[in-house]
Amino acid sequence: MPQTKSITPTDYATLKAAKRKMENVHWAMQGLNKVGNVIESRISLLPKKQQQWLHQLSYKVLHSVVKANLASMKKGKVKSDPWNKTYKALVTSSGLVGGALGASAFAVDLTLATKLMMRSIMDIARSEGEDLTEFDTQLACLQVFALGGKTKHDNSLETGYYASRIAIGSAVKGGTKALEGLLRGSTNPLLQFIATVAARFSVQVSEKFVAQAIPVLGAAGGASINLAFIHHFQNMAQAHFAIRRLERTYGAETVKTAYEAA
Repeated sequence: MPQTKSITPTDYATLKAAKRKMENVHWAMQGLNKVGNVIESRISLLPKKQQQWLHQLSYKVLHSVVKANLASMKKGKVKSDPWNKTYKALVTSSGLVGGALGASAFAVDLTLATKLMMRSIMDIARSEGEDLTEFDTQLACLQVFALGGKTKHDNSLETGYYASRIAIGSAVKGGTKALEGLLRGSTNPLLQFIATVAARFSVQVSEKFVAQAIPVLGAAGGASINLAFIHHFQNMAQAHFAIRRLERTYGAETVKTAYEAA
């Protein structure tokens, strides 16, 4: 059971760094400043039907990621430093193809990039001492796709870190403790959890879609977009699992109070 004790200066610095990552401006503004205004204006003009397609695609991709990555996890793998650069290179390469082919290849690119990003998130979780065979850790990995700074397009969502955790976590209460439950019908709380995450993930997916549809960007632009995409979610994962590690040491309430004061 976690001990209630004062957070050391080193761990408090870790917590402050995690909060900075969590509350930073979203990925598009960090990685795509030159076309940021174009992206913002085009998202607001997306037809309702296209917005619905992007949301449905976000859900479908996350569902496939859970089955392909989380359910095939290797047990007993030794904790080590995460391979962030390797995964960045792989996701960037995926963007080269998607960018060259344009919006028509978007679904394929998003699926591959998201599967690789989940692998990177799992890698980061393991480096922070998480047991990837635990159901709670698997949900925490998926939850990373719902985390990030506030944007103009997510005003209806709770975007504070702890508010997001509460909102997303409530979707899976009483759910099955096995990923096989994904195959047991639409009322499964685990599917509701994925839908809740997808609602938030689709904000970034919409930005990616609009950016890749800008002709001037081409293949090189597709690679840059994917690099910004994975950089954002690696930052979210590093912050999220550092906070969870501190919670295991000091207790959730102690860390939450310190986070809010940092």
